[in-house]
Amino acid sequence: MLVAAVAVLLASAAVGCGDAGELQGAGSTPTAISPDKLWPDLTPASSPAFDIGEVDTEVVKGVTVPGGDIRRVDPVAVVRREIAAHPGDYAKGPYAETARRMADCGHSGARGRRCPVLKAYYRDLTGDGHADLTLGFRQLPGNLTAVRVYTVRDGGLVQVMAYEDAVSGVELAGRSVIIRAPSEVAGYEYRLQWTWDQQQRAMLLTHDEMLRTGSRKHSPRPSASGSAPVTPSASPPGSGPASATSRASSSASGR
Repeated sequence: MLVAAVAVLLASAAVGCGDAGELQGAGSTPTAISPDKLWPDLTPASSPAFDIGEVDTEVVKGVTVPGGDIRRVDPVAVVRREIAAHPGDYAKGPYAETARRMADCGHSGARGRRCPVLKAYYRDLTGDGHADLTLGFRQLPGNLTAVRVYTVRDGGLVQVMAYEDAVSGVELAGRSVIIRAPSEVAGYEYRLQWTWDQQQRAMLLTHDEMLRTGSRKHSPRPSASGSAPVTPSASPPGSGPASATSRASSSASGR
């Protein structure tokens, strides 16, 4: 009887050790649904519906690049040249306050803080081994912020990206500029990623997304039958590429 009891204890211990760390079932998974191609007879579009200026580049006239070093270019002078080149937007246009406040740039104290030109950042975004210039300036009296990227080409300053929006954040990552903007849908934001394209020699809009900003809520577990429960979509209506592109086109400069 003693031998039998010991054998039972050893068997129980062996089973317990064997269970430790083993994979556990997560329950039923939703049935995979294959994609459906809609309207196969629809004639494919041959031209875009919106122009957001994603491959437009522009030589900045009147601004020199001493020694080919973009760090020696005055960002305020660059913004002044843009304002002068687009009087319809700045002289008596919607951003007239920006033009007026340019007179505050270069001053110290409270007056200097009124300057609409933001701090300039330098990073190699084109992959040529030389720093490029990313600058921003406020388009006043509204809440828009203009974001620009410049590089040096043939000794001159060239604008390779231009975009403006109600910006909540800007990041540089690799060869990309990522712009975050608030959404009218609570708990979501727009994120646009502009990436350098060597073939076009410009920054292209490579990602246009609407993403959650708060904590993600866990979806209910699937039912025992394996059918997926009906839950709200992760992205609300209107967050697809068409609506996001429409929004981008309404605020992009297209220059």
